Amino acid sequence: MIEANLPILLIVIPMVTAPLCVLAGRGRTAYLLALLASIAVFITAVAMVAKVNATGVIHYEIGGWAPPYGIEYVVDRLSSFVMLFVSALGAIVLLYAPASVNQEILPSKHYLFYATYLLCLTGLLGMCVTGDLFNVFVFLEISSLSSYALISLGRTRRAPLAALQYLIVGSIGATFILIGIGLLYQMTGTLNMADIAARVNTDHGPRTVSVAFAFLTVGLCVKMAVFPLHTWLPGAYTYAPSVVTAFIAATATKVSVYAFVRLVFGIITPEFAFGVLPLDTALMVFSLIGIFVASTAAIFQDDVKRLLAYSSVAQIGYMLLGISMANADGLSAGIVHMFNHALIKGGLFMVVGCFVLRLGSSRLSDWAGAAKTMPWTSLAWAIGGLGLIGVPLTAGFISKWLLLTSAMQNNYWPVAVLMLMSSLLAVVYVWRVVETLYFGEPSTNVAQAAESPRSMLIPTYVVITAVVVFGVWTQYSAGLASSAALDLLGGTP
Repeated sequence: MIEANLPILLIVIPMVTAPLCVLAGRGRTAYLLALLASIAVFITAVAMVAKVNATGVIHYEIGGWAPPYGIEYVVDRLSSFVMLFVSALGAIVLLYAPASVNQEILPSKHYLFYATYLLCLTGLLGMCVTGDLFNVFVFLEISSLSSYALISLGRTRRAPLAALQYLIVGSIGATFILIGIGLLYQMTGTLNMADIAARVNTDHGPRTVSVAFAFLTVGLCVKMAVFPLHTWLPGAYTYAPSVVTAFIAATATKVSVYAFVRLVFGIITPEFAFGVLPLDTALMVFSLIGIFVASTAAIFQDDVKRLLAYSSVAQIGYMLLGISMANADGLSAGIVHMFNHALIKGGLFMVVGCFVLRLGSSRLSDWAGAAKTMPWTSLAWAIGGLGLIGVPLTAGFISKWLLLTSAMQNNYWPVAVLMLMSSLLAVVYVWRVVETLYFGEPSTNVAQAAESPRSMLIPTYVVITAVVVFGVWTQYSAGLASSAALDLLGGTP
């Protein structure tokens, strides 16, 4: 009975636990409820991955209503892959959270933080499993509204302002998505994604198809923080509490990339997007520009959160670069980079949270010489930084190597050269932090700092170690990404 209802349990568990956290009020009860729910969600995701690998795609009809009349949840290799790392990081960040939350969020708001965190997790996982296009919008807005609230919990006065900016830009993106969904519904009379794909005429259909696709693409690009629609992201990541930044940076934009992949390869065919429309060229151009502009901006940041925020904009560019190649190698590179970047950026933001706890600042100038008093935290940054650069034996190398080989196989030599050059920019901003930590002169505050607590270091090292593990053992990450890419392309390379 439980096995048959796994897809709905993935959503119901965090959604029901969120109001229970509110009812629990102050104290540790809300945290324990949230932690148990996130662990249960991760176990559910693992069970679904095993089931998909054993028996194939899972179809779950809500309330027993068959599609297109009812809402259907669909779990295949791609969605199970994404939901697994989203749920895993959701649970690990909650294990890491208490010490950081106690310092950065007012005690009177702790139970609200845990409730909102679970709602955000609900929205992100819902986007992964639903087979209904309007449901994608609903879950996207659940995660977005929760994110606005989580960001505003930061203690500085700039946090609510950053949340407001994100809300304004995000609402514009959501409006575009809703308009696109409405136009597709007008043409097909259904909201089930498989049904829309079967009914929409992408060969010689009306211009409305192009307009709907344009609205959906722009709206999702806002949510993905694609250059130049990324303006909400640096402020949101910088002023949110460290726990919030670690969770959102590791998951939110990746799930939006997943939704975009579903749109292009599952509803509007790649033949239409990249053949009839020049989306591949547009994605490639904006991705490369974004990689260089954002990486250059990262070099000049003193706030490490803002540095990593601009780095995230650049890394989204790598994902879209793989998608723009529209072949199995490029698409698998883009998909596996979603996973690898989630680990790397989640781990690095957790490291930042450790420094903020002990040094009270995320500014690089306040971290000088911290490796002398916080050696394990500094080492975690160094390992994560190597993954961000794409050094061999780290997860970051795998996805960049796949992307590079795909570019060369498709004779995109200028793209391959530009990718190699952009990695040098990552070396610069990662090295700036390493140099400050290991060779800077410690201030009195740094000299008196203690190493990060084990409650934060252990979860951080779980994620950072995974960066190395999945750089050596690629059977799961790259193998599953390759299988998912072939499924999306109809089994053809």
